[in-house]
Amino acid sequence: MTESDRFYIERCLDGHPDDYRHLVRRYQSALITGLTYRLKSRDRAEETAQEAFVRAWFNLNRLKKPDSFLSWLTGIANRVAGEFRRKDKNLLRQDDVSIVSQTTSPAERHPDVDLEKAISALPDAYREIILLRYYGGQSCKEVAESLEIPLGTVTKMLSRAYAMLRRSLEKESGGAL
Repeated sequence: MTESDRFYIERCLDGHPDDYRHLVRRYQSALITGLTYRLKSRDRAEETAQEAFVRAWFNLNRLKKPDSFLSWLTGIANRVAGEFRRKDKNLLRQDDVSIVSQTTSPAERHPDVDLEKAISALPDAYREIILLRYYGGQSCKEVAESLEIPLGTVTKMLSRAYAMLRRSLEKESGGAL
């Protein structure tokens, strides 16, 4: 049985800091996926996620709802991403240089980049449910409890999210799905 976020958070707060790694493993992929499309750079997304995990660790005692760890962590990551963007803009103004878009060859492309892009483009509520369900490994019931919404709402939102993902992936592949 997989332990809940609450369990690991309580263990961390009770003097077992090594248990934080379970939360990092559980949500690292989801967080990076959510940030990659938004930041247009997997490297920047990984850096942002790492900083978000560090900040979350140092502020773990401030988390009011341990069952909403991913939502809280996502909020931290969004603030970090904003800080990085502002810093990058300031550096550009100071140096008066232009950014050249990063491009990768098909061989370098991450295998799930289209799916990551589609998930990242989902509205926040749908993206959060997908991330909790599949990247967080939570059952629909656990997602409902984490988000404090009815189970039927979770299943309906998952169904809608699947439809949005399907449309997005079909559009990306030129209707070949």
